[in-house]
Amino acid sequence: MFRVMFHEPRIPPNTGNAIRMVAGTGCELHLVGPLGFDLSEPKLKRAGLDYHDLATVTVHENLAAAWEAVTPARVFAFTAHATTSYADIAYQPGDVLLFGPEPTGLSEEVLADEHITERLRIPMLPGRRSLNLSNAAALVTYEAWRQNGFKGAV
Repeated sequence: MFRVMFHEPRIPPNTGNAIRMVAGTGCELHLVGPLGFDLSEPKLKRAGLDYHDLATVTVHENLAAAWEAVTPARVFAFTAHATTSYADIAYQPGDVLLFGPEPTGLSEEVLADEHITERLRIPMLPGRRSLNLSNAAALVTYEAWRQNGFKGAV
């Protein structure tokens, strides 16, 4: 399926929500450190409900370790500074959907990484900075899954 990657996430409930989302879609969640919280954080556990055992979650010490684990794969980095819409991509199983930390998003250094296939944006009204991290990840993941026929869904 698809690989959702959070680079240096800071807000536990967003990661908990993403755990529920990957459990429900059959995707993988890759968390790239340093994390802004401990994985035993009660807010993370509460947001993930009882889905933790149903989700594939991998924690990587840093971005280099994450690339080693997921390469070769197409990597789509999500940023408000891109011009291409997430909806204009034909997603393929194995693609990495990379999202940055709250509230700053991906740094220019990460966006310039050679592993990034393309920068994408989620359209919004003018003057808005960003969507909630877990909402953005769910929106893109479901579009990728839809394009691939909701494989495995009931």
